[in-house]
Amino acid sequence: MSPFQTFIGKVQAEILTPIITLLTLGAFLIFLWGIVEFIAGATNEEKRAAGQQHMIWGIIGLVIIFGANAIVSLLKATVGAT
Repeated sequence: MSPFQTFIGKVQAEILTPIITLLTLGAFLIFLWGIVEFIAGATNEEKRAAGQQHMIWGIIGLVIIFGANAIVSLLKATVGAT
């Protein structure tokens, strides 16, 4: 294995994986908070709208995070890093 492949593998394992995990957790918590707001404000249209926006932003965040993770995996597969 070349030094570049080793470097890519270590960067992914030591830096990108923990960052992606934390961002995923944050986006999921925003989504859950939106659900709580939506249910708690069932009688108030403004609170329901705010909860719905949080759910949408949480889903958008998750899609972006999983897309970035897919790009990193594709990069690793392209250069042959393990």
